[in-house]
Amino acid sequence: MLNLKHFTFNPFSENTYVLYDESQRAVIVDPGCFDEHEQHMLLDFLMQKGLQPEMLLLTHAHIDHVLGNQFVFAQWGLQPTMHLLEKTNLERLPTYAPTFGFPPVFSPEASAYLAAGDVVRIGEHDLEVIFAPGHSAGSICFYHRAGGWLIGGDVLFRGSIGRTDLPGGDHATLLNAIREQLFTLPEETVVYPGHGPATTIGYEKRHNPFF
Repeated sequence: MLNLKHFTFNPFSENTYVLYDESQRAVIVDPGCFDEHEQHMLLDFLMQKGLQPEMLLLTHAHIDHVLGNQFVFAQWGLQPTMHLLEKTNLERLPTYAPTFGFPPVFSPEASAYLAAGDVVRIGEHDLEVIFAPGHSAGSICFYHRAGGWLIGGDVLFRGSIGRTDLPGGDHATLLNAIREQLFTLPEETVVYPGHGPATTIGYEKRHNPFF
């Protein structure tokens, strides 16, 4: 069974996820931990569970989702794995972080890039990569078909969608990605978003005001 642990970090209330199984392998998704308290929350959980992180995945590289990249690299030597179109966002971190009230933020460069249809393996479990641009140019989601859930980043929220006024954002592109890539999944699929509570595909198809 692939387990999921959720943390809410940083002033943006960003959702960070740790995925792990009985083999003690773990994957960290979108580490938003910024201060020492948040970093220790993540570290303590992994140590208490006896987990060994083997991969750092990013749904996208906006600042609130990557504040902990350097910490993860320092602890476990992991570099981000993400979509190639997020490379520019990652490289610009030190220069645009102060505009959000942070000191210059640094991140290791990506070690690998993912594209639509790729599969990420965690022990005996698969995560399918879904390309869903619009919030950012290279937004991707991670779909665990066997478990019936999706890590959606800032693509789809409960009753809302990701903002599209940041570089690489496009409203029409985002709506199209949600309709074609997410709304085609089973309605019972649970969506774990980058901010806020979880939702389901069926709930959003029926109640999301953007559709």
